[in-house]
Amino acid sequence: MNYLLDTHILLWLRLSPEKLSPEHKKIIESSENEKFVSSISHWEISLKYALGKLELGSHTPDEFLAGIYKIGLKDITPSSKQWSTYYLLPKIKDHKDPFDRMIIWLAIQSDMTLLSSDSMFGEYKPHGLSVI
Repeated sequence: MNYLLDTHILLWLRLSPEKLSPEHKKIIESSENEKFVSSISHWEISLKYALGKLELGSHTPDEFLAGIYKIGLKDITPSSKQWSTYYLLPKIKDHKDPFDRMIIWLAIQSDMTLLSSDSMFGEYKPHGLSVI
């Protein structure tokens, strides 16, 4: 099965694995699953690091993100069509975070299950999101 990691799941995996749920750990550790990280997460991490809103220990964002390949994660980048059809994702309540919303849209459009602990994401299930 194909899984897309939300940015905070990626950060926890690398910096605080004890924060991952047992279900997320099992999915990530299974060699039968394909696990992906979006270029959106790369941008979010780099941007928040540059603004001083994110600490990565002794790593810079490029060093931190280079480590994802060593643990078997793969990159996925939204296609031009996915970027241009982003506007079709319904607005749920006051959920305006563009990083979250594009990762949700990418998961829906790529037929991937999103790994996240964000309770707001469940609101997108009626719109095609599979989330654990």
